[in-house]
Amino acid sequence: MSTGLIIALIVIVALLLVVAAVLALRARGTRHGGNLKRRFGPEYDRAVARHDGDTKAAERELAQRVERHGSLHERPLEPAERERFEARWTAAQERFVDSPREAVSEADRLLAELAGARGFPDGGRYEEQLDALSVHHARHVDGYRRVHRAAHTDGGQGAGAGTEEMRESMVEARALFEDLVRPPRHERGADGGGRAPARGHHPWSFGKRQPKEG
Repeated sequence: MSTGLIIALIVIVALLLVVAAVLALRARGTRHGGNLKRRFGPEYDRAVARHDGDTKAAERELAQRVERHGSLHERPLEPAERERFEARWTAAQERFVDSPREAVSEADRLLAELAGARGFPDGGRYEEQLDALSVHHARHVDGYRRVHRAAHTDGGQGAGAGTEEMRESMVEARALFEDLVRPPRHERGADGGGRAPARGHHPWSFGKRQPKEG
């Protein structure tokens, strides 16, 4: 076999190895991105939109969240703690009819305190707490984002629009509240829910009275 043929074979083999490596990396990246999309759900799409459609940048951000907070173990609530949080949430819902802004602010504080009680970063570090929640409660974390935004803005679109936005934010935030306040699996009953929810802890119906700006 001539030297030239040997060199040609070496070059071909090297090229094949490079192509195989590139394909393996691409496949790995696709699987990684797929895992992130399954884990984060709608939060994945929000991250992509925030990065102007740059999927790779969004996936880097989400992967960093998992690396920082993925090993966090949530602390179960004591029954008395759970009852206090549920009572405060019920009171906030009832207060919304007459004082929506106060109710939204209380809901924002309540979620921050509840997340802290479950072992997430302190509510004083909102962005870090939100990132950690997104890793473990991705399906509902946007409710916290919305109620926090509503609690820290003046509306600016007129009383009606502002009140409706606040109402929607609290309705959505309730899903995260229920997720965080729910007893651990081993404490729940056969139906998976444990005991009945606290009074007023159900989807809202404002009935005849319309909420007004507080």
